[in-house]
Amino acid sequence: MTWPVTFAAPWALVGLVLVPGLAAAYGMVRARRSARRAELAALGFAPVGPDAATGPESSVRRRWRGRLVPTALALTLLLLILAAARPQATVPDLRREGTVILAVDTSSSMTATDVAPTRMVAAREAAKAFVARQPPTIRIGVVSFGDNGVVLQAPTAVQADVLTAIDRLTPQGGTSLGQGIFASLKAIAGGKLAITEEQLKGNIEDLDIGYYGSSAIVLLSDGQDTSRLDPLPLVQLAAGAGVKIHTVGLGDPAGTTVTVDGFTAATRLDEAMLTAVADATGGRYLAAPNEQALTDVYGSIDLAVTSTPVHTEISALFAAAALLVLVAAAATSIMRTGRVI
Repeated sequence: MTWPVTFAAPWALVGLVLVPGLAAAYGMVRARRSARRAELAALGFAPVGPDAATGPESSVRRRWRGRLVPTALALTLLLLILAAARPQATVPDLRREGTVILAVDTSSSMTATDVAPTRMVAAREAAKAFVARQPPTIRIGVVSFGDNGVVLQAPTAVQADVLTAIDRLTPQGGTSLGQGIFASLKAIAGGKLAITEEQLKGNIEDLDIGYYGSSAIVLLSDGQDTSRLDPLPLVQLAAGAGVKIHTVGLGDPAGTTVTVDGFTAATRLDEAMLTAVADATGGRYLAAPNEQALTDVYGSIDLAVTSTPVHTEISALFAAAALLVLVAAAATSIMRTGRVI
């Protein structure tokens, strides 16, 4: 069982034994005073001062003082002892935290102008806007993938380093989604990932790369894979490691053309592939047919919210409550009896 309040100095709770002891002592004193008053009355001595009044109302006042004072003092002492024990409340601290890898397609098809001014420029600007919106609890890495996957920036909370890496994204070569996912998983695992293509052709369930449930990959590409490396086994590997892959489709599904080194080639957004990658890991596929849509897509990506228990000392609350009890008791006593004690 988890208690909502713990104590940093529990030894101070020993003082709680004073509360019933002092209450009993006060009761004894009150009883002796009442007995002495009765003896004096029997001898013909009349009480003076506030105790001189007689009748039902005066009796009520004496009973009120007799109950209010010990109760207020006992409660005040109890609260002060609890404050001295330094009580700490355990409250959940909700925050977005974890690791996000921005995996950006840097193949030659990213020079297409169906997203102004080019797919690559629009991708860089949208990625920068995404980084700027993240809290410092999010560690961000940058992966560039064309024919191969390269970690341009290992996951870090220093956003300036991430932005510098994004500026280094340059389009060239073909597209290998598998290489992009592999490099992203390697960045998440801290570089400790050694898997061969032969292993990927086997039973993926036999490969254990660890569990990274607070990590995600945001993969931006036109989805047109030109490599021989099947990305789906790596997608299954990511799913087994608890890593969600959110895919962003950049470009026009109808296709366009790009010119590279004097040669013109057709390029088309492969939404089916990007959707399959996202679905297999519990992520989302988001289409970005133009620059504004790309910015909106990055803004709609929700990262996991974690709850971390935080111990907060609340001694001041107990001390304030003790003072409030004293003030309230004194004010009530004055209104009911005309004096504090």
